[in-house]
Amino acid sequence: MAPTSTRTPSKPSSPTGAAAPLTARLDAARPYVLSLFRAVVGLLFACHGAASLFGVLGGAAGTKGGTIEAGTWPGWYAAVIQLVCGLLVMAGAGTRGAALIASGSMAYAYFDVHQKLALWPIQNGGEAAAMFAFAFLLLVFTGPGPVALSRLYSRGR
Repeated sequence: MAPTSTRTPSKPSSPTGAAAPLTARLDAARPYVLSLFRAVVGLLFACHGAASLFGVLGGAAGTKGGTIEAGTWPGWYAAVIQLVCGLLVMAGAGTRGAALIASGSMAYAYFDVHQKLALWPIQNGGEAAAMFAFAFLLLVFTGPGPVALSRLYSRGR
């Protein structure tokens, strides 16, 4: 027979010490912070569209508080995408599809408008377009999070 130990097993010591409970709390909050991130990004994007379409919040860029003429390419169509997709993402309804369209529109805006001026976003004024493109691309892959309108109508299925 093999000898048995009389020691009682002890808890393994945590290599991170006090950081482990903090990490666990942050991990538990992650889905809710994702929902907050989604709502804020959607709201900010919708504000750009509302400013361009309705002249609110300072109006369209370069118009001194005015709007973009209906049907003009690409500005008016971009503003419609910003308003509609921004509201959908903010509410968490059809988030992945709306985020994909929004991300693509911002990538188009960056490469068609900004990148012609200089290579880096800080040089060409395309920081917002680049950040929105990647923020929405992230939402395509992560989804809306737990606090979303889509969660309400998917529970009935």
